[in-house]
Amino acid sequence: MTVVDSVLGLLPPPLRRLAIKHRELLKFAVVGGTTFLIDNGIWYVLKLTVLAEKPITAKAIAIIVATIASYVLNREWSFRTRGGRERHHEAALFFLISAGGVAINLVPPYVSRYVLDLEVPHVSRAVQEIADFASGSVIGMVLAMFFRFWGFRKWVFPDELGQRR
Repeated sequence: MTVVDSVLGLLPPPLRRLAIKHRELLKFAVVGGTTFLIDNGIWYVLKLTVLAEKPITAKAIAIIVATIASYVLNREWSFRTRGGRERHHEAALFFLISAGGVAINLVPPYVSRYVLDLEVPHVSRAVQEIADFASGSVIGMVLAMFFRFWGFRKWVFPDELGQRR
């Protein structure tokens, strides 16, 4: 019995049916939560140390590392019953869709910092950090998440190429 089956067994029947129906989305959300931690951990380490003057570059690096982890986790867990393309083709599509997600993710923190001037010395350090988190780790990430889920299901791991279980 897998971990997922064990967790599903703990749920009440109506909730279990809903979770099974949306199993792929729930797995995608777990992968997203994991990569959220990777992304933000790397982002804050970089922007508070070696890339203090370049927070958008730090965010881009963090997103790229999290995206690599996302590919492995989504390929091997979330969408393991989908796909069917050769790995290099699938990976190329994954990273192309992810590049669109990176661009979408970077727009809110860029606007926050450089259009709205929510950075030191225009605002306090606390306001800057709250604005960075809200724009880069909440708004940007949520927008990118919807785009990626749609793109991954449609082009990278389409159901018609795999065996749905």
